[in-house]
Amino acid sequence: MRNGKTCFGVIIGTRAYFNSELARDVRTQLLKTIEQLGFEYVILPEDATPTGSSSIETREDGLKVAKQFREHRDEIDGIIVSLPNFGFEIGIINAISDADLNVPVLVQACDDENDKVDLDNRRDAFCGKISVCNNLYQYGIPFTDTTLHTYSIYSQLLAKDLEKFAAICRVVNGLRHCRIGQIGTRPLGFNTCRASEKLLQRSGITVVPADLSEILFAAQKIGDDDPKFIKMCERLYNYAEVPENYREKLKLQAKFGVAVEDWIESNDVQAVAIQCWDSLEQNYGCAACVTMSMLGDKLIPAACETDIAGAVSMYALTLASGKSSALLDWNNNFAEDRNKCVCTHCGNYPKSFVQNNLKLGPLGVLGRTLGKVNTFGAVYAKVTAGDFTFFRISTDDPRGCIKAYLGKGEITDDPYGMDGCIAVTKVDNLQKLMKYICKNGFEHHVAMCRTDVVDILNEAVETYLGWEMYVQSESFEM
Repeated sequence: MRNGKTCFGVIIGTRAYFNSELARDVRTQLLKTIEQLGFEYVILPEDATPTGSSSIETREDGLKVAKQFREHRDEIDGIIVSLPNFGFEIGIINAISDADLNVPVLVQACDDENDKVDLDNRRDAFCGKISVCNNLYQYGIPFTDTTLHTYSIYSQLLAKDLEKFAAICRVVNGLRHCRIGQIGTRPLGFNTCRASEKLLQRSGITVVPADLSEILFAAQKIGDDDPKFIKMCERLYNYAEVPENYREKLKLQAKFGVAVEDWIESNDVQAVAIQCWDSLEQNYGCAACVTMSMLGDKLIPAACETDIAGAVSMYALTLASGKSSALLDWNNNFAEDRNKCVCTHCGNYPKSFVQNNLKLGPLGVLGRTLGKVNTFGAVYAKVTAGDFTFFRISTDDPRGCIKAYLGKGEITDDPYGMDGCIAVTKVDNLQKLMKYICKNGFEHHVAMCRTDVVDILNEAVETYLGWEMYVQSESFEM
């Protein structure tokens, strides 16, 4: 990835006895579409192969591509194979296998025009794509298919498939190299937040721990004249409504936020799970919620109750959508509609997830035992209506695997009289999902984002990460 932009390695496949003009046309249009979408690419110069289109005809051509791709290893996020005609699968497979980039691969092939199937105009890419995919399968190289088996390089489907593929690359490469911060230990009463660092590491996910006392010590050292503290206070005032009687408490909250953000930056952490109760409230005097909310709006997901697997789930949604995510409890039923559920948490949803104004206050349930004055910093918000995707991973230690479930639903406008952050959700055949969650030992936490990324996550997880995936279906009989 260069300059924060997705970069593709591009392979154009052809065979010598097909019209080379077809390959040149496909090269031109494919690169044009990639540029229009704001992506970058690496491709051989046009004169690097005999056709003058940089397309691969021989094994030697494939090795040239492999060498070029290796030289750009740190830039290439995914590989696009485009077939103007039948293609030469040996050259293509050598290019990908010898480059050994271990990135997602997209295979696209072009339509024949059935009134132009003479020797000068036929393509046979419909057949050639099967051969290329067969070789990828033989070599154990996972790949992504396009919306249709073949389509014109001028079709609008190309842009749609490239944008989806870019998101798949973000998820796969992001998760394979991510660092998840763990600030503090999980609450004593929450065995459900256990997770296996070793299983996560097998997928390239590193857990970076810090004792909560380190963060609190750093926060207490911050002076009132520290520029970061002054700026954080301004951010908090602009971020949410602060009740007058809690304004003095905002200083504690701001210093905690600065300490957390400094630690995240110095440890190159992409998402974080925080011990949000009850040591923080008892030993420091505020809640973690608004700090976590603001991190989420910076696209650094923050999970409650030191839920490491929850933080990974949130980060996957953020990578897929490019938007903030939230961690919620599947929490309260609607007896009149068994497909509805109230999803809630004490108060850590990002503002952009809520899509509404925020108000700060004390924690509700925990405020009764820890004292309201010690639990200030919770976000009060009702999530606006709209579509959402839900996703959850879990490390299954007895079986030695990572498993996940995935689906989509609707956030409704139904009122609900509860403090904290509230999202009233509707999921088709929710009872079937709940049975699956309970039977398979999933946690009560679920991650959500405010758009449909089901297909992106399903492809990224099943094809490239190899985790077990359950996708919520629409059929269930009670």
